[in-house]
This record gives sequence, structure tokens and C-alpha cells, in this order.
Amino acid sequence: MSRLIRALRGTRGRTGVDVGDGTVERMRGPRAIAAFIGIGLAAGLLSGLFGVGGGTVIVPLLVLLLGFDQRLSAGTSLAAIVPTAAVGVISYAVHDAVAWIPALLLAIGSVFGAQIGTRLLTRISQTALRWCFVGFLAIVIVMLFVVIPSRDAVFEVTWLTAALLLVVGLGTGILAGLIGVGGGIVVVPVLMLAFGTSDLVAKGTSLLMMIPTAISGTIGNLRHRNVDLTAAAFVGLSACTTTALGAWLATIVDPLVGNILFAAYLTFIAVQMALKAIRGRRPRTA
Repeated sequence: MSRLIRALRGTRGRTGVDVGDGTVERMRGPRAIAAFIGIGLAAGLLSGLFGVGGGTVIVPLLVLLLGFDQRLSAGTSLAAIVPTAAVGVISYAVHDAVAWIPALLLAIGSVFGAQIGTRLLTRISQTALRWCFVGFLAIVIVMLFVVIPSRDAVFEVTWLTAALLLVVGLGTGILAGLIGVGGGIVVVPVLMLAFGTSDLVAKGTSLLMMIPTAISGTIGNLRHRNVDLTAAAFVGLSACTTTALGAWLATIVDPLVGNILFAAYLTFIAVQMALKAIRGRRPRTA
């Protein structure tokens, strides 16, 4: 496997970039551009279809295929999410499937939550958090087969729901700051299962919530040189071409089918998180 990855990365067209704690060597040239485009196409389709940012695709592929380190890949992914989410919001707004005020409340909570999460990062066990998140996803996956959203549901905002949306946004931001996973993976099922919104409104609202959060995070990452703007541009613009397709597919599939597809996606995320938690429990050898 290591030989295959080395072959994919190639031996030419590499670039060394200092990101603060060392030099990261990553692939450049036509093959890298082709990889950026391929990653963006896949991420955009998932983003539009499920209302997620696509980071679960972008981050591991940048690390695996192009030699990015975890921090730089996460920062690049966050920057690429901005245009991707914007196209997704427009695509869902055409179908009147965006709740604007709830998205704003979620974004406010998320921005503050992310700051709290990053400060708690060194104080809380990452392994325990990952297992808790796996448990949360397991419950959501089961509930997706029990609760089928109605596309005629109306999202009414009251003082109570507004407060709850701020809390959900805060929790989502904290989770993102702690383990790097949040956004649509949390917001979409919570809006459907706890607030009774339709699957389309949940996805469109989730994408809108991500834009200010991603912009805020990208500004911070730019200050710390944790963004590859060239890669982010190729990935983000490529993703824009398939985000609308994903959103269109979401509107034509039956809500039950949409739930099944989303459950399959969450299962993939849960397995990834469980593997990280298992690796985190392995004793380190000197």
C-alpha cells in the first residue's frame, strides 16, 4: 500500500511549504491538479446530496494522495467549502428549501462553539469524545429508519426554537473544534429528527450555516498559513460543478430513500471515527 501511495504522489513536481511547524512536501503538477479536480467533484456531489461540507472526502484524500499534513488539509478543505456551500444554498433556495433565520442562529452558535472547542482540545480525551460521537451517530442512523421527514413540514421559529438552535449551533461548533467533525453531519439529522423539518430544508439550512463558519475559520487558518489557496481553488471550483447536481438528486429521491442514503454515509463516518478511537487507545511504544 505504501508503494502505491508513493507511486500516486510521484517523484516530480513536489513543493515544500513551511506551515509553522516544519516543511510539508506535497505533489504539484498536472497529476496534482487532476487529483484536486477529482476530489472536488466527489465532495461537491456529497455536499449537495446530503447538505454536508464535504470535508470527510477532501481531508483524507489530500493527505493520502497529495502528501498534505492533517492541519493543512483541514484548512484547505474549510476554504474549499465556502464556494461549494454557496452553490448548494442557491440550489436549495430555488426549491424554497432554506430556512434563513434558523441558519443564522445556528451559525452564530457554531462560530462561538468552535472557539470553545479549540480551547478545550487539550483538556478532554479525544478517544472518549470519538466514541461518544460514534454512539450519537448510531442513534441517528437507527432513527433515520424510524422517522421519515415530511416535505410539507413548516419550520416555525419561536423564542424556544431560537434558543434551541443557538444551543445546537454551539454544540456543533464545540464538536468541530474538538474533533474536526461537525456541520451537516450533526445539524441535518438534528433538524430532521428533533425539529421535524423536511430533509430538503435541513440540508439547505445546514449549507447556509456553514458559510460564515467556514469564512471565519479560513481567515484564522490564513493567518497561521494553514491553507493551500491553489488547492482550495481547484477543489472548491470543481465541487461547485457537482453540488447543484447533488442538490437536484436530493429533490427527486423519495424521503425514505434519502434517509437510507444518508444513513449509509453516516455509517461510513462512524466507522472512520471508531477506527481513529481504536488507534488512539493503542499504547505507545518507545
